[in-house]
Parts: sequence; C-alpha cells; structure tokens
Amino acid sequence: MSEKENTAGDVLERIFHEPARLAIMSALGAAGGDGKTFNGLKADCGLTDGNLSRHLKVLEEAGSVRIEKKFVDLKPRTTVYISAAGITRFRQYLDALEEMLKTARCAIPETKKAKCGLSARPVRI
Repeated sequence: MSEKENTAGDVLERIFHEPARLAIMSALGAAGGDGKTFNGLKADCGLTDGNLSRHLKVLEEAGSVRIEKKFVDLKPRTTVYISAAGITRFRQYLDALEEMLKTARCAIPETKKAKCGLSARPVRI
C-alpha cells in the first residue's frame, strides 16, 4: 500500500482559513510576543465583541492563542497572545496558501510559465 502525498490543499488549516480568524492571527503575528488587547484586536480586525469572542474561543481551543484576563487600574483587561504552536501552524498554513496561490496564478493562460518559476507538476508538500 503506498503512502498518499499531501497536496497544499490538504494542509490548509480550516481554523485559519476563515477570514476573521485569518485577520486575528495576522494581527497577533504582527504584534510579536507583546500580544494585543481585546479592544485593540477588535479594532484591527473590524469585528464586534461577540464575533471576536467566538473566534478567539475557537483559536484558544485549538491551542493557537493564549488569553490572559486581569485587572489594570480596577478595570478588566483581556490580552490575547499567539502561542508557539499557533505560530508554527500559522506559518505552515501561510506557506501552503502561498504555494496554492502560485499554482493558481501560473494556471491562468495569460501567465507565462517561465515567469512563475514553477514546474508543470501539481504542488506537493
């Protein structure tokens, strides 16, 4: 029995492929280890409190983010951090997405194959 090779589409993580979660992970990645406050993340991503909360719960359950709640000057503050596992998985997702986009771009008839720098074979990961 032969082992099936994974295509780029096989490794695209659905958890990151949702537009709001892609925006959240991108904003957290840009913040580095500093994390983002809930309100800052909400503003960056253009989400409502409820939408952001729901997406953060999904990302937290998957181990991609860590959520810290504490009081600062007697006010509650929620800060969201991208986890080490989240960074790794999100990079893999971005790499796979980039390969799929290159393949799609080069499949368009007007695109010259030499410009794409890709082989005629489908992308394999």
